[in-house]
Amino acid sequence: MAWAPSRSRAGSDAGTAKDERAAEPARPRRGPLSLVVRFVAMLFAFVFMVAFAVVLARLTLEPSPASVDLTHTNLHPGASLKAYLDQPEMRDAVKQIGGNILLGIPFGILVPIIAPKTRGLLRILLLTAVVTLLVEFAQGALVEGRAFDVDDVILNTSGALIGYLLLGRRLSRAVHKKPAAKPAK
Repeated sequence: MAWAPSRSRAGSDAGTAKDERAAEPARPRRGPLSLVVRFVAMLFAFVFMVAFAVVLARLTLEPSPASVDLTHTNLHPGASLKAYLDQPEMRDAVKQIGGNILLGIPFGILVPIIAPKTRGLLRILLLTAVVTLLVEFAQGALVEGRAFDVDDVILNTSGALIGYLLLGRRLSRAVHKKPAAKPAK
């Protein structure tokens, strides 16, 4: 009887793992043009986000001494909305409500492009709510003629939701799409 070395269990496992790695398709590399387009899109989004932050700061964090007697803190959701809608001029209500919604839209569009890990409805809503809360706290605590308003948080977050659903999700997927796998040979 001839002696033949048997394959050890460890040897057979190693061979199987090697075979499995070989069976996995190689991850295709992005072409240089794809990387350039992606970089330009992210840079463009970043520049717009910085411009948006400057506009947001100017609109929300500049003192308004003439408004000192008119401002009050609102911790009751819907109270400011009701006050806006009760104004005799509908234009004023549209300006207040629409303006707050419009302030949130760029956030919902640009954030998922700049930071793809924030993509997702709940993540965008949470991030927008946190940023808006910080702005509102700063307004209420530090800025003359401005006050904290929970309705502004709700409206800004609603705007981010609209922006995300209309464009942010699609643009982020387009910029950060994974390259198509090449067929195995």
